Amino acid sequence: MSAAVSIGVMRLEHGKDLPLPRYETADAAGMDLRAAVDAPVTLLPGARALVPTGICIALPSGFEAQVRPRSGLALKQGITCLNSPGTVDADYRGEIRVILINHGAEPAVISRGDRIAQMVIAPVTQGVWREVDHLDDTVRGANGFGSSGVK
Repeated sequence: MSAAVSIGVMRLEHGKDLPLPRYETADAAGMDLRAAVDAPVTLLPGARALVPTGICIALPSGFEAQVRPRSGLALKQGITCLNSPGTVDADYRGEIRVILINHGAEPAVISRGDRIAQMVIAPVTQGVWREVDHLDDTVRGANGFGSSGVK
């Protein structure tokens, strides 16, 4: 088991009655985020919505929170997160909100308290640019987008 990271969390007024994000199993990597909507939100096929969670967090420096889709919503209803994984930086103090899109064929309803996404806490490594005149050669080289094949 990895070390726990202490994260400050503040409930906003519209999220006071909802459970805080939590791990649903002992070895889960992600905590479920819940919809803090006042009324059900209907997502028509192809539509997207910015869904509030009713919480703000204070991550320690050196960490990020990644907002990711829930596999059950994706499989059963075609609901996923845009900008995925969404990154919550350690210096952001606003409300966590999730951009959902309906890729399914039927309208989907997001109700208050529904588990809409998961949040994974991860360490951050910041890169430092070192400008060079050329890059090392590799077998792949500049071949991209499907160059390694499918099988």
